[in-house]
Amino acid sequence: MELNYLHFNARETLAAARGYVDLIEKQNGKMFLAMAGAMSTGEIGISLAEMIRQDKVHAICCTAANLEEDLFNLFAHKEYKVIENWRALSAQDEIDLLESGFNRVTDTCIPESVMKHTRSRLLDLWKKAAEEKTSYFPYEYMYMLLDDPELKDLYQIPVEHSWVIAAKEKNLKIFSPGIEDSTLGNMFTAAVMEGIVANHQALRSGTEQLQLLAQWYRNESQASPIGFFQIGGGIAGDFAICAVPMLIQDLRETQTRRWAYFAQISDAVTSYGGYSGAVPNEKITWNKLTVETPKYMIQSDATIVAPLIFNYVLNR
Repeated sequence: MELNYLHFNARETLAAARGYVDLIEKQNGKMFLAMAGAMSTGEIGISLAEMIRQDKVHAICCTAANLEEDLFNLFAHKEYKVIENWRALSAQDEIDLLESGFNRVTDTCIPESVMKHTRSRLLDLWKKAAEEKTSYFPYEYMYMLLDDPELKDLYQIPVEHSWVIAAKEKNLKIFSPGIEDSTLGNMFTAAVMEGIVANHQALRSGTEQLQLLAQWYRNESQASPIGFFQIGGGIAGDFAICAVPMLIQDLRETQTRRWAYFAQISDAVTSYGGYSGAVPNEKITWNKLTVETPKYMIQSDATIVAPLIFNYVLNR
C-alpha cells in the first residue's frame, strides 16, 4: 500500500489507514465501526475478528443482516453456494435457486435451512423473555445463543473468523437499528403475530439502542477520543453518528467531544439530498464533526478496501 497507493482513491485509502493507526496508537483513542451492506456474507470476519481481538474496534453499529449473517456463515458455511457467473443468471435461474432453498446475495447464496435453524434456537430465548416480561437487545440474544455448548459442534468455519464471537469475547456492544429489516427480525415479528412469542417487548427498541449508544459514547469519550469508521451508508452509519449531536443539542451537554476521526468507504456519490455519499464536511453543520477532524471519503468497493485497511492497522 505504501509503495503503490499514491493517488486518488488509493491515496485516500492509505491516508485513512494511517489516520486510524494514529488515533489508536498515538492518541490512545478508540474506534467505533458502522457497517452496512452484506459484509458478513462477504466474510469480513476474517479480518474484522482480529481487529476486535487486538482492541482496534471498540463498539459496532451494523445492520441486523450483518449481525445474523455472521452466525449463518458460522453454522452453515459448507452449505453455501457460490455462483461465479452471477451476472449471467436468468430469471428462471433465480427461480431455481429459490425453489432449491437459497437466497442470493450477489455471487453467494445462503441456504434458507440455516435461517430456520437459527430461528428455532432463538425462539426459545424470545419466548422465555416475553413470558418473564424481560427484554434484550438483538446482540444480547446472539450472545446468549452462542452460549449454547451444543452449537460448537456445528461450527463450519474457524471460530477466529467470526467477528460476533470475537465481539462476545470482548463483551462489545453491538447496535443494530431497524432489526425488522432482517431475516430474523421478520421471523420475530411473525412469531409475535402467531402468538408464539407473547409480545414485542422481548426485543428492545431502536430508541433504547440509541440511548445505550449515547451513554456508551458519553462514558468512553471522557477518557479517549473516539473515531468513526463507516462501511457503506444507510441506517448503520446515520443512526450511530447522531449520538453526538443528540448529546450536544437535545441533552445540552455542550462540552461533548465530536467524533475525533471520520472515514467512510462507499460507492455512493454526492447527489441532490443523498446522504450516503455526502462529503464529510456536511457533517460539520450537524455537530457531528469539527473542522479539525481528520476526514476521509473512499469511493470504492468496501469488500476490497476494508480488509486492506484492517490488515494495515494490524501491521500485517
